[in-house]
Amino acid sequence: MNAQAKISRRTMLVAGAVAGGGLWLGYAPAAGAASYGPGALNPWVRIGSDGVVTIIAHNPEIGQGIKTSLPMLIAEELDVDWRQVRVEQGLADAARYGEQYAGGSMATPTQYEPMRRVGAGARAMLVAAAARSWQVPVDSLTTASGKVIHAASGRSAGYGTLVALAATLPAPDAAKLVLKDPKDFRIVGKFVPGVDNRAIVTGQPLFGIDAQVPGMKFAAYQKCPAYGGTVAKVDMAAALAMPGVRKVFVVPGTEGLAAGVAVIADNSWAANRARNALQIEWNQPPAASQSTAHFLAEATRLAAQPPQRTITSHGDAAAALAGAAKRVSADYSYPFLAHATMEPMNCTAQVSGGKVEIWAPTQLPEDGRTAVAKALGIAGSDITIHMLRSGGGFGRRLASDFMVEAAWIAREAGVPVKLTWSREDDLTGGYYRPGGFHHFEAGLDDAGRVTAWRNHFVSFGTPKRFARAAGIDEAQFPAGFVADFQVGGSAMALDTPTWWLRAPENNAFGFVMQGFIDELAHAAGQDPLAFRRTLLADGRIVGDPKNPESFNGARALGVLDKVATMAKWGRKLPARQGLGIAFHFSHLGYFANVVEAGVAADGTVKIARIWVAADVGRQIVNPSGALHQVQGSVLDALGAAQGLNVTFRDGAVEQRNFGDYPILRMADAPPVDVAFVLSDNNPTGLGEPGYPAVAPALGNAIFAATGVRLRALPFDSALLKA
Repeated sequence: MNAQAKISRRTMLVAGAVAGGGLWLGYAPAAGAASYGPGALNPWVRIGSDGVVTIIAHNPEIGQGIKTSLPMLIAEELDVDWRQVRVEQGLADAARYGEQYAGGSMATPTQYEPMRRVGAGARAMLVAAAARSWQVPVDSLTTASGKVIHAASGRSAGYGTLVALAATLPAPDAAKLVLKDPKDFRIVGKFVPGVDNRAIVTGQPLFGIDAQVPGMKFAAYQKCPAYGGTVAKVDMAAALAMPGVRKVFVVPGTEGLAAGVAVIADNSWAANRARNALQIEWNQPPAASQSTAHFLAEATRLAAQPPQRTITSHGDAAAALAGAAKRVSADYSYPFLAHATMEPMNCTAQVSGGKVEIWAPTQLPEDGRTAVAKALGIAGSDITIHMLRSGGGFGRRLASDFMVEAAWIAREAGVPVKLTWSREDDLTGGYYRPGGFHHFEAGLDDAGRVTAWRNHFVSFGTPKRFARAAGIDEAQFPAGFVADFQVGGSAMALDTPTWWLRAPENNAFGFVMQGFIDELAHAAGQDPLAFRRTLLADGRIVGDPKNPESFNGARALGVLDKVATMAKWGRKLPARQGLGIAFHFSHLGYFANVVEAGVAADGTVKIARIWVAADVGRQIVNPSGALHQVQGSVLDALGAAQGLNVTFRDGAVEQRNFGDYPILRMADAPPVDVAFVLSDNNPTGLGEPGYPAVAPALGNAIFAATGVRLRALPFDSALLKA
C-alpha cells in the first residue's frame, strides 16, 4: 500500500500525430523519448479535430473517484471547459503510464503535479502551434475554454483546429512549464460529479462482474475451507450430470494459486449448483489446527511473559512508571476482519495462442500480470489487462489470486471464462486484517500529565517478524510526546494469510491508542479534549520536518479544534447520551472525529451524528469526491466497530454471508458532517485516513454516556445494559 509513482522532474512531454487527427501527450524518461514511435508513449490527452478532449484515466477506479479527479487536474492546466472533456479508462500498461495502482491513498500525492504538467504541456504545444501559424510571439497569446486567443488582433482558434500542427512541434520540457496559480483554478476545487455516476445509477456494465466476452462460459471454484488444503479425492459424477455443465477438473496448488476443483458451465447458476454437488476429500493443511479459541489462549500466554522483542524505546518507562503519581493499565483487542467488498472477487480471462487477455477489477494490475505470467509460464508482454471498475477494493484487490485462478481455469477450459466468487467464497476464502492485543500501562504525574507509556503488543507472525499487516509502526502516536516510552512485541504463529485493509494497521491502532488516551484523561480528572491538547501542547513535529510522513502536532491540534467547534464540544446532553472525541494521523492525513451517541436501557447504541475535521493539505481537487470518500470511510469504520468479526474453527472461517457478517445498512447510517482544514502542505489522499479515529470516538462517546469502557472490537452492546 505504500507504492509510489516514480516520475522524476527530469521527465519530459512527448507528443506525436496519431490516426484521426488527434494529439497525444504523455510523460516519458527524457533519455528514452526518441526510441518511441509518434504518439505511442504514455498517452494521457487526445484532442480531436472537433475540439473534444479525451483524457485517459490511467489508475484503477475502485470507488475512490480517481477516474474523475486526475483528469480534472489535466483539464485544468489544459485550460478547457469540463463539458468538453471525455474520460476513458486506460489499459494496464506500465510502459505507457508508469506505475498504475489504487492503494495507500497515494494517487493525489504522487499524481497531483505530474498530471498538471501533462495538461500544461498540451496547452503549451497548442499555443506554440498558434504562434507559428499566426507569426506572433508565444507570450502574446492566452488560452480559455479550449481556444488560443491573440487579443491584439482579435484572432482565436479552437484547439481542434491546431492539433495537427501542434503534433509536429517539439515537446516542451515538463520541468520548465509554468503551472496555474490555484487562485485561477476553474475546475479543480469545484464540485464535479463522478464521470461514471450516470452509468452506475442506470445500471450500465462498468464493473468487473459485468464483463462479457463472445463465447465465454462461467466458472465456479471450490477450495479447501482451511487455507492451503489440497484435493485428496473428488467424485464429479453428480456435478457432470447436471444440465449446462461442460467440464469439471482439479486444479493443482502452486505458488499463487490455491488448489481446488473448477466447474465450467453455461451460466453461473449451473456452475454453482454443480460445485455444491461435488464430493471432495481434502488433504488438511497446517492451518486446520488453528482456531480463534487457540489464538486467544496463546495471546493470553504471551501477554503474561516479557515481550519477545523491543519495537521502540526511549527514556526509561519502567522507572517512570514506578515513580508515577498514578498508574493506569488496560487491555485492548480487535478481531480479524474480511474486506467484504460489495462486488465479490471476479475475473474474466481468455487464453489462446499463447496470449492471455484479462478483464478484471484490480487495484494492482502489474502484480496481476506478473502472477499470471508465472503461473502459466508465459511472458508478461503476452498478457493484456483491461482494468474494469471495482465495486470496492479496500486493499483486497491488491492481491491477484482471483486473476490467477481465472487465467488458469480459462486455459484448461479452452474457452473464455468468467470466474465469479460467491459471497461465501469471498468471506471464507479471502485474506484477512489480522487481530491484535495491546496491554497498556501509563503513568501520570500530580498534574495529570503523561509521564510514562508502555505497551506490550501481541499479534501474529514470528518472534522476529510480524505477519503482513500485523506489525506496529514505531512512530505510532504518542511516540515522541512521552519522554519515557516503550513498545514491545510478541507474535504467535498463523497459517492463514493476512492482508492490508483500508488504513492498514492504523484501522486498529486508532481505536486502541485513542481509547487508552481517553482513559488517561478520565483518570487525570480532565476533559478528554483538554487532555489531548495538553499532550500535543507544543505542536512539535516528530521526525524530519521535510518528511510528510512525520507526525505534525500542530496539524493534529488544528483538526481537533475544528471538530470540537463543529460538534459544540462540552455541551450538556441527556442521560445515557454522550460525546466522544478522537484523532489519528495516517496516510499523510490528519483526521479528528466527534461522535454523539445514546445508549438505551437494553444496551442498544444509537448514533445521532458524527463530525469529521480533516487536514489533507492545501487543495481539495474534487470536493464532491472528497466528501463522499470521507463519509464512506467513516461509515465503513462504524460498521466494523459495531458488528464485524471473523472467527476460525479448524482453520476455516465461520462467517459465511452478510447474515453473520453484518455490513452497516443505510437505515443505520447516521449523518456525517465533514469539514476540510486547509493547511500549507502538499495535497494528500483521503480514502483511508478517515477510518482510524471513528471506533475510538464511538467508544469514548459510549463511555461518556454510560461509564462503561469497551476495550474490545466489535463493541458488545450486552455490556451496556442499564
